[in-house]
Amino acid sequence: MRSTTRLVFRTGLLGLLASALSWPADAAAQRTMKPVLHGRHWIAITGKPLGATAGAGVFQRGGNAVDAAAAMLAATATMFDVLSWGGETQALIYNPHTGKVIGINALGVAPTGATPEFFRERGLDYPPGSGPLAAPTPGTPGGLLVMLAEYGTLSLAEVLAPAMQLAEGYPIDAQTANSMERNKEQLKGWRYSREVFLPHLGEEREAPYPGEIFRQPDLLATLGKLVEAEQQALAAGKSRKEAIYAAFDRFYRGDIAEEFVRGSQEEGGLHTLEDLANWEVYTEEPVMTDYKGIEVYKLTSWVQGPVLLQALNILENVDLQSMGYNSAQYIHTLYQAMNLAFADRDFYYGDPYVEPVEPIQGLLSKEYARQRFEQINWERNDPEVKPGDPYPFEGRTNPYLHLLENWNVVAPTTSDRSASAQDDTYEEDFYAGTTSVQAADAEGWVVSITPSGGWIPATIAGRTGIGMSQRMQSFVLDERENPFNVVAPGKRPRATLTPSIALKDGKPFLSFAVQGGDAQDQNLLQFFLNVVEFDMNVQQAAEAANINSNQMRSSFGDHSSRPGQMTIHESVPAWVRAELEDKGYVLNTRPITSGPINAIFFDRAHGTMWGGSSYHGEDYGIAW
Repeated sequence: MRSTTRLVFRTGLLGLLASALSWPADAAAQRTMKPVLHGRHWIAITGKPLGATAGAGVFQRGGNAVDAAAAMLAATATMFDVLSWGGETQALIYNPHTGKVIGINALGVAPTGATPEFFRERGLDYPPGSGPLAAPTPGTPGGLLVMLAEYGTLSLAEVLAPAMQLAEGYPIDAQTANSMERNKEQLKGWRYSREVFLPHLGEEREAPYPGEIFRQPDLLATLGKLVEAEQQALAAGKSRKEAIYAAFDRFYRGDIAEEFVRGSQEEGGLHTLEDLANWEVYTEEPVMTDYKGIEVYKLTSWVQGPVLLQALNILENVDLQSMGYNSAQYIHTLYQAMNLAFADRDFYYGDPYVEPVEPIQGLLSKEYARQRFEQINWERNDPEVKPGDPYPFEGRTNPYLHLLENWNVVAPTTSDRSASAQDDTYEEDFYAGTTSVQAADAEGWVVSITPSGGWIPATIAGRTGIGMSQRMQSFVLDERENPFNVVAPGKRPRATLTPSIALKDGKPFLSFAVQGGDAQDQNLLQFFLNVVEFDMNVQQAAEAANINSNQMRSSFGDHSSRPGQMTIHESVPAWVRAELEDKGYVLNTRPITSGPINAIFFDRAHGTMWGGSSYHGEDYGIAW
């Protein structure tokens, strides 16, 4: 292993040449496929143009960023933008009145009877990837209602109005309509899904046509019941907040819950009324690290968010600028840092509200990061990277060292590491989608959300119109893989969903999120470094070429990993690719190497906001 000093000197010379060839010195001069959004009063960005319009409309009604974010969340869930109302929501909110970042944990839990033995008896190595047995309890309705009640200003009726109009009928986009058509054979197996998604049953094309009015009367009735509960509470003299919580109670403890459970059980699901009634949203303190004076906030170990903080702590020990943007050494350094952080994710992350307690303090220790940094092989990829031992860095003894000894033996990996072995199913699972919601206003509220779950093909629960989540597949059944993430009733699966907020000098600096399963924090790490290390603006950073590691264990499907495999952008020069192959990487070249990144940059010098949204996909923003 070479010394860090020699490494930086060598890579500095090579990196300067590579960066001059791959990214001009004046990043501000770089043109983008889409323009930067500029706003003074507010910005609303999300996964569908109609969803962004919903947020803009709520802003125009006088709502704050939380109101607008809730409206966009409701709209995208109604449009099945790789999520549904039965999915999960996780959010970070910056409160300008306290100067604090707040975490919202609205991830559903495993229902009654969801045990390792239950799934093993059915011949499964993991909970299934779709269907009623893949579904935890719904989280998105609760997350939306709690955010709105605690931090919004408008009524539920005002915020849900756009979503209700969409449920009544909207011209469906090609992406969603074609997804229904592709998955129609599976959708036909579920009674209520068949009725909603396949209006032309028996014809050559059974899904809606692009531009056709897509109607969801059952979902419209469910949303109407939530508004009705609010109105009844207000008529009884309840406060705005109490009235919104009345809608929460109707969903999780009233007639909506009864129909959801009935519909789930009809399709073979495990949900009970008690599962929904006992579930709650947690408002919690996020985790944070300081990178060169910038505080980066993520949700804690129930999602993968802390891996970005771990990676930043590792990378803080080397001069990234001198390597040059997307030079071979820069890419190698990123890949190795991510491998170390993700190996820790794969073993130590899980539901912090259920025993055992995750060693998050040790994992985010700067001293632990330095130890992990020293383990990097600077010459070649290390396909045998394992989780470290963070326990000494929080004054504890690791009770799971015996499991770490054979951890790589337990891992499901592909036997063929060639690029051609990456089949469509693996790639689809690895990048399993979500959407993102970004909102900010002149008062200072900032909201970053990555909701997901209930994507097509979704099982709709009875006459609720609500598609159930598929997040249970992220659990493991064997503690040797991850003792913190073994499925159990009432427990949250460790999810990939990962909103981000960064502060500088105590004020918002960046709000950013992306869709893309296990690639999310890989892409967000590179986006952040593009802004901080390479002086790109928010749109340039969103469009910039990324790399993705496939070495971590997938959170979906068969949880397999592909050590050394790297997805790399086609713009990366041939000589950089050759250097990477010499380091042991197997490269998959793609024209797009990231899900759509949505972000807001806060320009303190001018008192304005800059919005960025990747040029591919249907993500869209509106600013004023």
